[in-house]
Amino acid sequence: MTAAVRKGMVAISVLFVLSVITGCTNWKQRYTELEVEHQNLKGLYENCVASLDDSASEKAQLSQQLSQAQRQLEEMKRQIDAKKATPAQATGFQVGDVAVDEKAGTITVTLPNTILFPSGQASLKGATSQELDHIYSVIRERYSGRKIDVIGHTDTDPIQKTKDKWKDNWELSAQRALTVLRYLVNRGIPPQDIRAIGCGEARPVAPNTTAANKAKNRRVEIVVHMR
Repeated sequence: MTAAVRKGMVAISVLFVLSVITGCTNWKQRYTELEVEHQNLKGLYENCVASLDDSASEKAQLSQQLSQAQRQLEEMKRQIDAKKATPAQATGFQVGDVAVDEKAGTITVTLPNTILFPSGQASLKGATSQELDHIYSVIRERYSGRKIDVIGHTDTDPIQKTKDKWKDNWELSAQRALTVLRYLVNRGIPPQDIRAIGCGEARPVAPNTTAANKAKNRRVEIVVHMR
C-alpha cells in the first residue's frame, strides 16, 4: 500500500470519528464527502496498478531487446572468428574500418578525416557523403533504435592555419563530430538516439611520431551501441 493510499484512509477514519464526536446530523453531506474521498483513493490505487503494469511491460520489452542484441553480437563474433565473414560483412557496414566488441556490446565504424573534411576544417568536403549515406542506410535497416555515438579525434599537431576558427584540437574534433551528427540526423536518425563527442588528441590509436600515424589518429568514429 502506498503512502498516499494510507494517508487517504487515515483521513477518512479521522473524518468519521469527528462526525460522531461532534454529533453531526448532516449525514448526507458527510456521505458525499466520504464518497469523494473513496473515489480519490480508488483513483490513486488504479494509477498505482497501471504504473506497475506499464513498468512490467517496459521491463519485459527491454529484456527481449537486450537478448536479441546479444544474439546478434554473438553471431557476428562467431562468423568473424570462424573466418566466414569480415567485420564489415558481419555488420553490414562496408565503409571505413569496422570493429565488433562483444564485451562492450558495440560496433564501431572508423572513418579517416581525409575522406570527410579538408585539413583544419569542420565542414564536409561535399554537400553529400557516400560514406555517411551508406552508414545511415545500414543503421536504418539493421540497427534502428540503437543509441549512436559520433566521436571526433585529432592528432597532436596544434591548430595553425585555422586557429582563427578553433581554439584547440578539442574544439575542432567536437565540431567535426557535430557535423557528422547533423548530417545523419538530417537523413533521418532520431535526435534522441545520437550524440556527438569530441576527444581531441586524447585517444590516439597510434603514436603521433610519424605522418602515417597522425593520419590514423585524425578520425571520426561512429559507435552503435547494441545494448
